[in-house]
Amino acid sequence: MSSAGLERPQVVAHVQQPLHYTLFDCKWVPRSARLLCLGSAARGTGVLQLHELRGGRLVLLSEIEKAKPIKCGTFGATSLQQRYLATGDFGGNLNIWNLEAPEIPVYSVKGHKEIINSIDGVGGLGIGEGAPEIVTGSRDGTVKVWDPRQKDTPVANMEPVQGESKRDCWTVAFGNAYNQEERVVCAGYDNGDIKLFDLKTMSLRWETNIKNGVCSVEFDRKDVNMNKLVATSLEGKFHVFDMRTQHPTKGFASVSEKAQKSTIWQVRHLPQNRDIFMTSGGAGSLHLWKYEYPAQRSKKDSEGAEMGVAGSVSLLQNVTLSTQPISSLDWSPDKKGLCVCGAFDQTVRVLIVTKLNKV
Repeated sequence: MSSAGLERPQVVAHVQQPLHYTLFDCKWVPRSARLLCLGSAARGTGVLQLHELRGGRLVLLSEIEKAKPIKCGTFGATSLQQRYLATGDFGGNLNIWNLEAPEIPVYSVKGHKEIINSIDGVGGLGIGEGAPEIVTGSRDGTVKVWDPRQKDTPVANMEPVQGESKRDCWTVAFGNAYNQEERVVCAGYDNGDIKLFDLKTMSLRWETNIKNGVCSVEFDRKDVNMNKLVATSLEGKFHVFDMRTQHPTKGFASVSEKAQKSTIWQVRHLPQNRDIFMTSGGAGSLHLWKYEYPAQRSKKDSEGAEMGVAGSVSLLQNVTLSTQPISSLDWSPDKKGLCVCGAFDQTVRVLIVTKLNKV
């Protein structure tokens, strides 16, 4: 290996733990060495497992069975003191769990008619200004925003207008929560639509179509003035949008990259460096990327309107861990380079990514 190769970040598989169920999501518990695995047991029930990383192994602390398979989870709307987990399940239910007493949810609402595919939170963990909120996206075509302090009814409901066909919403993410008033939700759909909803004005701020089903969207940071958005898709392509400058007709500038032939299931930005992100693929691979900004991020068009200028993306490292899709991915918010991923080979893997301070 060349000296340049040694300088690049390496992705080291630290722990591999086989599971007895299908894993849909995995999340680090903030301020701890614990992680959660959410999924579906063979008999069609939900599984919620809490593990702790001890040296080179994962120790199972608790396992709870639920009525419906659990598809997704987030800590984004909880305080660091409580660390409550919000989950979306196959029955369309949004539940919030106290992991110290997870038998009965502390908040529960039948949020959607069909499965909740994706969930995100903001206003908790000291990230993002304003009230704690949770967003859910469902196969029923709707995207709903919930305030855990308000029972039963969402504070916002983005659904297809009359006469518009409903599309399966696969992914949702919060962004732009840099003060008490501003907040947006980005949603990606099975037909390639990406929609940006402004929660301050309760309006659709921008939409585009990337021609393939949108598997995952994420802002590089939720709590800053919108900076970058990554969207991944079915055919192995992902797009990075520069969200700083919105042109009146052309929208946001973007750069796209084809990482592989198979679906890119997830994108997750490194919490400690927003210009580095990881994508997880249908062929059991992970790709680590770095975004480089252009010399100037905006320019004027012929009519004098500001338009954005996209940067470029470079591949730092890639690794194949499994023969099955890696469907979930989460960086540790506390330990730089520590990450967990779950694949459809019913295995959870804890990874260490080295040399992230050198890139």
